[in-house]
Amino acid sequence: MPRPLRIGLSPRILHNPPPELGFRNKTLQYLEQTVAHWIMRRGALVFMLPAIETGGVERSKVRISDYVREIDGLVLQGGADVSPVSYGETPVRPEWSGDRVRDLYEMELFWECVVQSKPVLGICRGLQLINVALGGTLYQDIVTENPDAMAHVDADLYDQHRHTVLIEENSRLAKLYGDQHQHLVNSIHHQAIKRLGRDSVVEAVSASDGIIEAIRMRGQSYVTGFQWHPEFHGLGSELLDSGPILDDFLAAAEKQRK
Repeated sequence: MPRPLRIGLSPRILHNPPPELGFRNKTLQYLEQTVAHWIMRRGALVFMLPAIETGGVERSKVRISDYVREIDGLVLQGGADVSPVSYGETPVRPEWSGDRVRDLYEMELFWECVVQSKPVLGICRGLQLINVALGGTLYQDIVTENPDAMAHVDADLYDQHRHTVLIEENSRLAKLYGDQHQHLVNSIHHQAIKRLGRDSVVEAVSASDGIIEAIRMRGQSYVTGFQWHPEFHGLGSELLDSGPILDDFLAAAEKQRK
């Protein structure tokens, strides 16, 4: 029997956890259960890849390339904003400063996966991180920079907030979903792609305002990203079935492993 696929999951990072959690002056690295269980739904094993910081780990002993060599694919999960510094801008507001530490780590993970031909799937922040890694930029805040856009986040509704996306014809995503190009997805983000990164194509946009909702990297590398959270699309719901997205990613991981 072949071993199960090993999928790496980049961590969310909490730099200053509330004292009541019992981790005073510590940094937490964690994953969101739903995304891990979504990947595990098909029998793959999920491994969180703790960030390597110069304060405690010698790079000569634990390297990003070592991490990537042991996994069959990488998922970049959601979380804190991508720092505007990562795409050459200054945060317009302090609360949009994002997580530069996480940005640098995930970009290093991303490029090592590309070098080693390991597939990458980005979710929400993960899509934005991929775009920035490819030289693109983001709206720091959709409402501020693109006031004609619809509301893409609702604090009260959270994952119940939703809108329609249009899948681009002749895209790989279109091949996964057949003739129907209009689908309902969740929407939980105040940032979005502004300038598309190099060597990438748009695979879906928001139907009402054209905000980019899915991208894919050109060439041989399997790199794709979604602005919505496919892991929040429950079975039997009216939202887009996330199974084809997951199956396609895992098939790419199976194809490349030795």
